[in-house]
Amino acid sequence: MSRLLPFAILLFFGLVDCQNTLAQARIEGLGSHIPPRGVITIIGGAGVAYYQGDLSDGVDFAHLGLGPNLALGGLYRLSEHISLRSELRYYQLQADQKNSRNFINNLSFRTHNPDFYVGAQGDLFAFSQQAQVNPYLFGGIGTTFLNPKAQLDGTWYSLPPLTTEGVKYSRTPLLIVAGLGATLKLTDRWGLGLELCGNFLTSDYLDDASSVFPQPDQLPSDLARRLSDRSPEVGEAPRQPGFIRGNPKVKDSYIFLSVKVQYVLTTRYFAQQRKKTRCPKF
Repeated sequence: MSRLLPFAILLFFGLVDCQNTLAQARIEGLGSHIPPRGVITIIGGAGVAYYQGDLSDGVDFAHLGLGPNLALGGLYRLSEHISLRSELRYYQLQADQKNSRNFINNLSFRTHNPDFYVGAQGDLFAFSQQAQVNPYLFGGIGTTFLNPKAQLDGTWYSLPPLTTEGVKYSRTPLLIVAGLGATLKLTDRWGLGLELCGNFLTSDYLDDASSVFPQPDQLPSDLARRLSDRSPEVGEAPRQPGFIRGNPKVKDSYIFLSVKVQYVLTTRYFAQQRKKTRCPKF
């Protein structure tokens, strides 16, 4: 028994030292004394979405038609200033021509869409500086799913299947994302920021309006004809085929203004330190 006592004492202090080393790794793993490469940050946010397309003609501050946007994504740091960035987002947009100069067409839409992109973010200040406020630029490429709807007689109808312009268009166009923001560091793990993001589509059918009114007999049903030309609902004569319904030369877009929360999840350095400081198992 007496021979085992020195061994037990050494084992006890070894375990204590192991636990202290692990705690130190957790603290250093979130500080400025680690390599920037491999830092993984979760980002989430919420804000407002603003539509820019054929059913709006300039900024009408009385009828902005704002909708919500939500986002969840992540950052993987490559260097002191550059990170890979990706987000899955959800947004709502709407517009009604009764609030525009082109009110006689009387078109309207509402949409709830997901989108996704992959890109990069460039920070103004280096990661190792741990700046209290860090402005950044970001951009990426992705896609969204188009699902414009219009209301008729109290019911909402999905417009793409009705081909209201006699055109079957892609519902998953290419999306180009570009924005800027700034993050305020709250703790080693937490950050809070404000972000402005422009989202540019290669499609002009976010609102289901792009070119001209079609020949009525080109449309598949009476419902499609009613939702294609809604001028008679406001006492106007039906639009003649070829009359302007939208401008295909200017693609649709939308803007996000969001509050973003960041949480440093882990780092490659921290994972390596954990492997080096594993405690013995019994």
